[in-house]
Amino acid sequence: MARSLRIVATASGGGRTVGNLLDRIAAGALAAEIVGVVTDRRCAAEERLAARGVAVERVAATPGMDPADYAARFWARVAPLRPDLVCHCGFLRLLLIPPEWENRVLNIHPGLLPRFGGKGMYGDRVHRAVLDAGVAESGCTVHIANNEYDKGPILVQRRVPVLPGDTVESLAARVFEAECEAYPEAIRLFAGGRVRAGNGKVSLS
Repeated sequence: MARSLRIVATASGGGRTVGNLLDRIAAGALAAEIVGVVTDRRCAAEERLAARGVAVERVAATPGMDPADYAARFWARVAPLRPDLVCHCGFLRLLLIPPEWENRVLNIHPGLLPRFGGKGMYGDRVHRAVLDAGVAESGCTVHIANNEYDKGPILVQRRVPVLPGDTVESLAARVFEAECEAYPEAIRLFAGGRVRAGNGKVSLS
């Protein structure tokens, strides 16, 4: 039986992905609770979520800050919230994950990994790369995050067609619709105790 998960969401942009999770929870379609939202910079997510009564805390990095120092600051703020999962929702900073949090951090990417991923590949940059490559389909990927950009075992992928005449904006809209289904699906796998992860691999029971 699925249990309700405590989630800390992270964001660096508009916050729409966090909003989708909140909507699914409110509708009873996702057994979870957002117990905190963390941003790493001033962004639209802060105002959008504050308007919904969601507390947002900014854990910003100083210029040139060592990634290990940022991770220590981040986890010091997040650990007391006792989340079951940390869900990156458009979080653009590479977060180093200590051993006690391994396999408990998820990320969603607006492309079909392993293609079109890596440092600097996010948002419209991904959709532009897909269009420039002339591929027939795109989609999104939910994976267990590790200490590399867009790496880690894949949990869920959803595919969408690339249509003739697509623009970055039209493709982005279609991919986001897929993201809105894929992220809750991945979280449900955890809630149902179906995810078994270790040694860089994941299996579903």
